[in-house]
Amino acid sequence: MLVDMYSSNLTINTLLEEALNEPDIGTTSRFRWHATAIGIAALWTETNTPSTPPFEDALQEGLTVGLDLSREEREFHQVEQGLVLLFHS
Repeated sequence: MLVDMYSSNLTINTLLEEALNEPDIGTTSRFRWHATAIGIAALWTETNTPSTPPFEDALQEGLTVGLDLSREEREFHQVEQGLVLLFHS
C-alpha cells in the first residue's frame, strides 16, 4: 500500500511540474495560478516557504483572479518549482 501511495504521489508531482512549465492563468501577490489536468494549482512565489500550507491565503487571492475554490478538496505538494497548493473536485 505504501508503495502505491508513493507511486501515485510521484505521478501527481510529475503532472504538476509539467503544468507549472506552461503559461499561468493568473498571478496574485503570493501565488502563480495554473490549470492542470488534476485541478487548479497555486504555486507559492514568495522566498520564504510557510511552515503550514497557506490554504486560506490562496482562497482569498484566488478570488482576485476569478477562482472560487472554497468547495474544492485541498492538498499540497513540494515539487522542483516549490510549494504547490492543489485544489480539485
